[in-house]
Amino acid sequence: MNELPITLVEAQELMTSGAATAVDLANGFLERINARNSELNIFLEVFEDVLDQAAEADRRRADGFSHPLLGVPVVIKDNILFAHHRASGGSKILENYIAPYSADVVERLRTVGAVILGRVNMDEFGMGTSGENSAYGSAKNPLDPTRVPGGSSSGVASAIAAGMTVIGVGTDTGGSCRLPAAFCGICGLYPTYGSCSRYGLMAYGSSLDQPGPMGKTVDDCKALFNTLSGFDDRDAQSVPEGGRVVPTSEVRVIGVPRKLLTMPGISNKVKADFDELLGKLSAAGYEVRDIELPTAEYGVQAYYIIAPAEVSTNLARLDGIRYGVRAEGDDLLDIYMKSKGVGFGPETQRRLLLGAYVLSAGYKDAYYNKAMTVRELMRKEYYDALASVDVIITPTGVSGAFKLGEVVDPVSLYLMDLFTIPANLTGLPALSVPYGTDVTGMPLGVQIMGPRFGEERLFALGNVIEGLR
Repeated sequence: MNELPITLVEAQELMTSGAATAVDLANGFLERINARNSELNIFLEVFEDVLDQAAEADRRRADGFSHPLLGVPVVIKDNILFAHHRASGGSKILENYIAPYSADVVERLRTVGAVILGRVNMDEFGMGTSGENSAYGSAKNPLDPTRVPGGSSSGVASAIAAGMTVIGVGTDTGGSCRLPAAFCGICGLYPTYGSCSRYGLMAYGSSLDQPGPMGKTVDDCKALFNTLSGFDDRDAQSVPEGGRVVPTSEVRVIGVPRKLLTMPGISNKVKADFDELLGKLSAAGYEVRDIELPTAEYGVQAYYIIAPAEVSTNLARLDGIRYGVRAEGDDLLDIYMKSKGVGFGPETQRRLLLGAYVLSAGYKDAYYNKAMTVRELMRKEYYDALASVDVIITPTGVSGAFKLGEVVDPVSLYLMDLFTIPANLTGLPALSVPYGTDVTGMPLGVQIMGPRFGEERLFALGNVIEGLR
C-alpha cells in the first residue's frame, strides 16, 4: 500500500479489493501520526487498542459483514466518551478522567466496525473559535502550521486535513465543526438538533450541542452522519424516527441573507468568492433569491448570553469534590475556588462568570430572557424563510485562518461566529463545504442551511458546489 486513503470511498476500495486490510490502514495512519504529531499537536492520545479494533474489523469483513465505515480510521474529539479510555475535554480539570461508559456516537461507530484511532485536541470544553484555548496547547493548521485550525473541533479538522485519519466526529455548539472545516479545507456538518444523540458528550450548551461528522468530502460527511443519526432514549432531546419529517433533497431556490453580508468584519475576499459562487449557481440553473432575516445580526449577542448561561450550570459539577482535579483548601468553599482556578483556563473562567452573571437575580430578565426572546424570533424568521426557499447560503466564516496569537480580543473572536451561530440557535442543519481561498491562499468555506431533517438537501447542493470549485 503506497498511499493512504483520504476519503471513505478510497478506504473501502482498498479493503474490498484486498489491496489492504484494516490492520494495514491502521498501521499506515499510526505511522503518519507518529511522524507529524509533534509538529501539529493534534492527538492528545493514540489509543492502545487501535490494532485490536482493526483486527476485529478484518474478522468481521471475512465473516461477510459490510458497512461503509467498516475498518475505516476515525478520530473523536476529546469531549466524547469512549468506555475505559481517557477523556479530558481539552482541560486540566479532567486530565486523568477515565470514561466509565461510551457515548452513543461511539457505540454506533463500534457497532459498524470503525477503527477509533484516538482522541484529538480541542478548545477547553468546546469554548473557542480558533483552537487556541486548549489546556494542552493549540493544534496547528496542517496547511500552514503558523495558523489556527479553527475551533473548537480543531483536532478533528486538523487530523483530516493532515491525512492522519479518514473521518472524525466533533461537536458543534456555535460553529465548532463548520468553522474548523472551513479553515482546514474540509467538510463539516451541524446536524438537525435532536437527530444525533448527545448521550456521552461533555455538555457545553445543552440546547445547542450536537455531535457533528467531519470529512474530506460531502459524501464522507453523509456516510458518517447516516451512521451517527438515530433515536436514543438516553437523550431527552433525541427525536424518535417517527417524528422526523424528512423533506425532499431537491434544491431549486437558494436564499441569500444580503443584510448579514454587510456586517462589519467580513473580509472582501470572502464576499468576492461568495459572489462568484452565487454567479456559478445561477448559471447552473438555480434561482438565487435575496431574503430578509432581520434578527440574524443579533445572533452572536444572543448566543454569548445563552451558551455561557448553560455552561455555567453544566460545569458546576466540576468542583474538585465530585469530579475533576482537587486543590487543597482551608474549607469547602476554598477547595471549590482553588480547584476551579487551577483546573479551568482563562476562556472557560470568563464564560462561567458571564453565565453566572446573566442568570443572577436582577439580571436574568435584562439579559437571559431577552436573549431567549431573540432566539425565538430568529427561529421563526428562519423557518418562515425556508418555507419560500429550499436552502439558505452564506459564507462559513468572516475570514480565512489567521495566524496563531494574532487575534487575542475575545469579542473579535466571538464575532467570527456570525454565520454559524444561527443554525445552533434555531436547531436547523448546516453544512460547510470548501469554496474559495483568502488572500494568503488559505481555504474558505460556504455554509448551506436547510429545514429540519433536511440534511439530504444540504448534501445534494454540497455535491454540486464541490463540482464548481
